[in-house]
Amino acid sequence: MEIFQENNNGVEIFSVKGSLDSNTSSEFETRVYAALENGQRKLIFNLEDLDYISSAGIRVMLKTTKDLKRMEGNIVLCTLQDYVREVFDIAGFDGYLNIENNITAAMDNV
Repeated sequence: MEIFQENNNGVEIFSVKGSLDSNTSSEFETRVYAALENGQRKLIFNLEDLDYISSAGIRVMLKTTKDLKRMEGNIVLCTLQDYVREVFDIAGFDGYLNIENNITAAMDNV
């Protein structure tokens, strides 16, 4: 897994490439929570190059969403591959998570 991180007009964007699973989710969580500890309250997870996500990866996203809501922040997931989107749909998390089709819509809604 590779994580690319950038700040765009006060929004922290995490682009994930590869697999987000039990072997890689802790690194992702560490990077995300470092941003939160630095005061970042608007996050975008760009999942365009995410090939696979397990329950461990989903847990990080759900935990981050819950914590950001408590902090009055916001998170948006965007550009999910169809098979990754299906995982969220089947699990019923598509109603809980803000998911957009592209980065422009994500920036507009974060």
